[in-house]
Amino acid sequence: MFIPEKLKKEDLIAVVAPSDCVEEEDLEAINQSILLMEGSGFKITFGKHTFSNTLGYGATASQKAEDIHQMFLDPEVKAIFWASGGFNCNSVLEYLNYDIIAKHPKILCGFSDATTLLNVIAQKTGLVTFHGPTFKSLTSWATGYAYEQVMKHFVEGKTHLKEPEDTFSVIQEGIAEGSLIGGNLSLIKDLVAGKYAVDFQNKILFIEELSLESPPAFVSHHLYHLKQNGVFDKIKGMWIGNYDGSIALEKIVLDVLEGQYSFPIIKSNNFGHTEKKMVIPIGTKARIDFTKEEKISLLEECVK
Repeated sequence: MFIPEKLKKEDLIAVVAPSDCVEEEDLEAINQSILLMEGSGFKITFGKHTFSNTLGYGATASQKAEDIHQMFLDPEVKAIFWASGGFNCNSVLEYLNYDIIAKHPKILCGFSDATTLLNVIAQKTGLVTFHGPTFKSLTSWATGYAYEQVMKHFVEGKTHLKEPEDTFSVIQEGIAEGSLIGGNLSLIKDLVAGKYAVDFQNKILFIEELSLESPPAFVSHHLYHLKQNGVFDKIKGMWIGNYDGSIALEKIVLDVLEGQYSFPIIKSNNFGHTEKKMVIPIGTKARIDFTKEEKISLLEECVK
């Protein structure tokens, strides 16, 4: 795997919109994030099409890809953040030049719809990508957790996946090691097969879901799709994140697994569609150990 360089003061951070374009209701949070990051010593730039709404539901796929290429090719840009979440960043996959990305490794960070690009780019280029805050979410929640995560992981190079206030629970005991893969469950489901399928072999799968879009039965549908396509036969462990549905995500997972798998499963509420947005490096080796206070830990650096 290729790991990007740490952020330093005066570095340029780029904001792109491979999912939804930035709309008027986003501007207050976006402007607050600009002030926050500039106040922390960074410079901010936006992709040419970040605010474009060419199709009436965002920029075109080729416009989005153009912005991504521009930011990877720009030697001044050291990190690239999704502006916000949304839908259909999978439209960009066929327009990307993966050689450009592989030859210019840098921090790439987002969550939710970003799951698709983060995992496919990691698979095709060997670049460690980051499931973490969007630029908007640095200030759009009531807590400073997301901002602190960016500073700790991207500036200080910290490797821990638990803050003192975070609570982890053990759903299924065990110890396992594997590279991290995952994100939003409904999008991970789409990466099981096809042209842009990712390799789940010997991975630790982390999942989260948004209850507004996926009620419990739909979550079960996604998990059965993974099961029926052999994903649970391949992975070494599972890390369950946020889901605020009427039935706990860990219960739905166990209902689907039916006691057929022995890999360890842990649970926390510090990533996904929640105020706490842990930075999780996709492609980095990690270890689950149910006996430890820190139930999951990184075994290697994710920035240099």
